[in-house]
Amino acid sequence: MYNKYTQILNVNIMKIKKTKFSETLKNLRIKKGLTLRKICQLAGYDYSNWSKIERGNISPPSDKETLMKWAKILGISGDKKTVQEFIDDASVAQGIIPMDILSKKNAVKILPAFFRTARNKKPSKEEIDQLIELIKGA
Repeated sequence: MYNKYTQILNVNIMKIKKTKFSETLKNLRIKKGLTLRKICQLAGYDYSNWSKIERGNISPPSDKETLMKWAKILGISGDKKTVQEFIDDASVAQGIIPMDILSKKNAVKILPAFFRTARNKKPSKEEIDQLIELIKGA
């Protein structure tokens, strides 16, 4: 019984995560005045899959180069912070931690403290200190 409800909850959570990226992707496309077919032509991406991403039915690609190309076509390539947020939103929609975070020397050690904090469970003082040091080093 527990596994069945956990699976349903996980599916619903993944749908919510995909929805944020999906809405962003669709809104940026519309703002640029591009049809689905036109943006897919410019991006060299399958029309059907792009549509599924916009509807939140499938996850976006994880390839950073593809996402950067999309950002450029969608007009957000001039602002490095906005491009990174776009790529991070795609990672969240996939349910993964971005590689640039995982590649940090101590990031993997700190992630459990971050997860507990996000779940409203109090991390230890040592874990908080490690997290502060990681943030300072970023």
